[in-house]
Amino acid sequence: MLHFSKYQGLGNDFLMLDARLAQPGDPVLGLTPERIRLLCDRRFGVGGDGVILALPPQGDGELRMRIFNADGSEPEMCGNGIRCLARFLADSDGDSPGRQWQIETLAGRIVPELQLDGTIRVNMGAPFLEPAAVPTSLEVGPAGIPQGSLSVLGQSFVVGAAGMGNPHVVIPVADVAAVDLERFGAALEVHPAFPAKTNVHFVEVLEPAHLVMRVWERGAGPTLACGTGACATLVVCHSLGLCGPKARIDLPGGPLTIAWEGGAAPVWMTGPAEAVFDGLVTPQLWGDNPLNTIPAAASPLAAGEASRDWAAEDILAAEIPGAQDSTKPASTTQVSTTLVNPAQVTSASIDCATVCVNGCIQPENCPSAEARARTLALLASNSLDDLVAMATDSLEARTRARFEREV
Repeated sequence: MLHFSKYQGLGNDFLMLDARLAQPGDPVLGLTPERIRLLCDRRFGVGGDGVILALPPQGDGELRMRIFNADGSEPEMCGNGIRCLARFLADSDGDSPGRQWQIETLAGRIVPELQLDGTIRVNMGAPFLEPAAVPTSLEVGPAGIPQGSLSVLGQSFVVGAAGMGNPHVVIPVADVAAVDLERFGAALEVHPAFPAKTNVHFVEVLEPAHLVMRVWERGAGPTLACGTGACATLVVCHSLGLCGPKARIDLPGGPLTIAWEGGAAPVWMTGPAEAVFDGLVTPQLWGDNPLNTIPAAASPLAAGEASRDWAAEDILAAEIPGAQDSTKPASTTQVSTTLVNPAQVTSASIDCATVCVNGCIQPENCPSAEARARTLALLASNSLDDLVAMATDSLEARTRARFEREV
């Protein structure tokens, strides 16, 4: 059973999956873009703007975050998402205000902090203002940021760009409510000036410390909020002289407070993140086999083919130490068929996903056998109703603990 928690930051909602201690057989290790799309479907799945994973660190951080849009694509960062992750970690681990997390992301190290009022303040790092770092073909202009004019669908827009680990284009307008976001947001997302596509933000300046913006997120479309987008909007508007170094930015889902002193100073984002509910994904939705394995006799690999389920789309299993299952390959593209001499391999060095693809080379002392045996024993000794009841008890205990901490 796949456990998840749903969190939202200003209406930007995410399914949170904790893979920090994932073991062989954990359904989270079978995450694929196809399953992400199904999970995020608001009619046939759970519903969400994306999926966020808490993973073991690869560097010297405390943990690592990966985020996937509802379409299965992977952005570099998400401001609302990392606030939701911080709130999720605090709720899961019982952390108190003042707690900081050193989180590794594709955009670098990000450090959120839990505030006394329950909001999350995040050091988002310095903005990327060099065109190549955004990336964009717009050139740096008089304001010290990539800026210029872009034409789409017969209309020209004066724009500024900034990177927050992911690309953003910001378009100041006189009336943000009058913008045809569906039409122009979609067109600007794929404008040739942004080789990696871009997030699109239209902004109206009400006063120097108060902005209103609308969001078109790359890979997601219109959303109620975008934290990195609000940061980029403040950076662009402050650079253009349209607002001060700190402002309240109203998004459709609610306000964020963004501050930036300019230059190489970090951008600070403060805003809410709240739990919505905890739940379980049924085996019918996630897949027929609760172990997320491919029986050897049925595996296309037996015929020398690449498996659809575990090919290039397999997101996690190759990343988590010891998480690979001996019945599926760790990687999508190449599966080695080289025979391995068991005498040359120690138990500690065995990577079952690569050296055992032709069969277990050390059946008398298989390093994955114990974990698989425990999982099979649990499944064999309990009905589906029993498993659901066990998971429900665990979720109820976690929810009660969260409420007790908030009282």
